[in-house]
Parts: sequence; C-alpha cells; structure tokens
Amino acid sequence: MSGSLNITAATVDPALLDLPWNLPLDEWSNDHIAILPKGISRHLVRFANLSGYVIAIKETTAELAKREYEMLRTLQRLDIPCVDPVAVINNRTDDEGDPLKAVLVTRHLKFSLPYRALFSQTLRPDTATRLVDALAVLLVRLHIVGFFWGDVSLSNTLFRRDAGAFAAYLVDAETGQLYGGGLSNGQRENDLEIARVNIAGELMDLEAGGRVDEELDPIKVSNGIVAAYRSLWKELTGSESFATSERWRISKRVDRLNELGFDIEELAIKTDEKGTTVRIQPKVVDAGHHQRRLLRLTGLDAQENQARRLLNDLDSYSATLGKAGLDEEAMAHEWLMRVFEPIVRAIPSDLKGKLEPAEVFHQLLEHRWFMSQDEGRDVPLAEALTSYIKDVLRHRRDEATVIGPPTETLSIPVITGAIGTITDDEDDWRAKV
Repeated sequence: MSGSLNITAATVDPALLDLPWNLPLDEWSNDHIAILPKGISRHLVRFANLSGYVIAIKETTAELAKREYEMLRTLQRLDIPCVDPVAVINNRTDDEGDPLKAVLVTRHLKFSLPYRALFSQTLRPDTATRLVDALAVLLVRLHIVGFFWGDVSLSNTLFRRDAGAFAAYLVDAETGQLYGGGLSNGQRENDLEIARVNIAGELMDLEAGGRVDEELDPIKVSNGIVAAYRSLWKELTGSESFATSERWRISKRVDRLNELGFDIEELAIKTDEKGTTVRIQPKVVDAGHHQRRLLRLTGLDAQENQARRLLNDLDSYSATLGKAGLDEEAMAHEWLMRVFEPIVRAIPSDLKGKLEPAEVFHQLLEHRWFMSQDEGRDVPLAEALTSYIKDVLRHRRDEATVIGPPTETLSIPVITGAIGTITDDEDDWRAKV
C-alpha cells in the first residue's frame, strides 16, 4: 500500500488499512469480497468484509467521492434514511506508482436489498407497487428538507421489509443538491418526472428479461409514484380552511398525519377578519411518529410500519391484561419482557439473519392470524411460533447478508406454557411438542 494514501473519515477503522488499496477494485480477490446482491450502478461497486460488518466500495473521482460523502453525512444529520458514509480514500497508486481511482466507502445497510433481489423468480404487481410507494415516501421526505435528488430510481435505492410494506433508503447521492431555501415546484416536478421515467425503464428492462409477472404494467406502476407522491405531499404540506365551528378538524388533521407516520412540530393557524373561517397549514413535519413512540416506551428501534404493528400488539396486550395503576411505560416494559423478547430469544441462532426481529414479530402475528382462520380457533402464540419457525422462517433466505450455505437440520427452541417461559435445549424440539 502506498504511503501517500489519503483517508477522509469521521472515525477511521484501522482494518481499512488492511484492504488492498494498491489494486484496482475489479482485481480484488475473494478473500476480501463479500458476496451480496448489487443494484445497477454507473460505477464499479464491490462489497468487502470489515471488522464484522460489510462495506460497499465505489470507484469514482476524488471530487465526486468527497462531495457524496459530505452529502450523505448531511442527510444523516437531517434524519433522512440513507446509507452510512464511512470514508473517502484517494491518492491510491498501484505497485508501479500509477494512479488508481478514488473510492467512496459506505456501510452496507443490514437487512436491506436492491429491488432486483427482493423477488425470487418474477416481480409481482403488488410488490412493484409497494416498492414505488416506499420510494414516493422517501422522495417526499427528501423534498421537505430541500434535497433535489436528480437521479431518482429503484436502482439508487435500498429497501428493507417493513411489516408488509417496504422502507426505502437513499444509496446514491452523487447527483443530489441541498437547497437551504427549499425546492421550487419546478424542481420537485423535475425529480418526480425523472423518477417516473427511470422506474418505467427499470421495469421494462425486467419485463424484457422475463422477470416480471405478465400482469405487471411498467407504465401503470411507474405512474403510481406520481399519484402516491402528490397525495402524500398535499397531506403533509397543504393548507386547509374550515368554519370556526369545526375546530375539531385541527385535531383530525394532526391525527391523519400521525397515522401516516409524521409528527407536526409547528402548525400555522389563522382566522379571517370576520373570525368565521380558520386556515391551518403544517409548517414542519417530522417522520417517524410510531418509531419514536415505540423507542420511548420499549427502547426498540424499528421501521415505521413495524413500530405501528408492535404498538398495536402492545395496546392490545394492555387492553386485555391491563392492571389498575400500571402506567403506559410500565405496561410496555411488561409486554417487552413477557411477549417480544421471549419470541426473539426463541429464534434459533442460525436463523437470526433471516429477518430483523421486528419483522419476524410482525410475520409471526400474521402467521398466527392465518392459522386461526384456517383452523377456526384461537391458536396460542407458542404454537404459532413453532409453526412459523418450521414452515416459514427456515425456508427464507438470509437477508442480513444474503450469503452462506443453505440451512441444514435445525434444532428449534419452543415456547411452552406461558409466553414468558422459554425452552432452548439442544435436544430435538419434536420431543417437546
């Protein structure tokens, strides 16, 4: 490695120095490369193992790498879902002293996948629609803080499962620009048109390769981002007028925004000169309403829809087993100890990389509901968990890393009796059922 190597990072992991920066990225050996699914990129991107986690390395120019690194750090400070920038490395040279391209290093987002890796055989219309809806939410959040993306596409986004939906994360900020005064309508519409055209092209590419369901219409799906974006943008930023006798509509507007997962930090309320009409407009909206409530009550950090689902289960638990004098925080702690954590502990260690714990919990509740419907009875959670692990979870691919050999025979721990009781012996689980 050349002594002139320049690393720009907030905190430097010493293990970075052990990677072969004296070689072009396409010549790195399998000793360093992590096998992960990649999206389409105009630059060469490779994944590497580093200190127990995975990093993504993108070859580009020194100027673009530094600019994108700073932009990603800024977006993180604004609480925008995006990949974590690790470092910019330039002044690379090979063993003969010839210059090599600079690289941008980001941390791979665990449990996230590019859109092409989210379906095993063919992309179904409902999955495509959910991806586009997630991208619309991300685009709205970016525009609210004044960020013009300039290259909106499924390929520049990573997706995490979020309780039946998806959560979208920005992965490529190379073309982005942040405007302190906010975006004009023309800039927002430009980004929206870029998104519509790019998504249509990406889906047509999959269609040409026979990788989409025959019922999927790329144009219809791509047009969906326009409708989803405008509907959400209007709800978050649009003004609303009503008679002073209908002041209850102020709380109704706040409730609708909370249901969408947004909090209002400031609400402009004005009355006309006669005092008969009230006009309200959200001035600042902050995403993550359910995430923050779940984090405050339980310490669990989950996606927005996952948080909503967990809170619903918590509220149901409180309503069913509520104890007089027990406040919300104490009830949440009891639910965490007696319901959520025992389920997470019951997942075999070699299956923990399949899905995030919050997503496992959501899917378990779904699985239990379908079992109860099929069997016409209220299936106990312990029984549903055993069935879910055996029939569903063990057959999923590992979304933490999407690497490793197929799963072999498993010893499955079983919850027996009360939810708080866990059996996790090495004996065959079938002997305990």
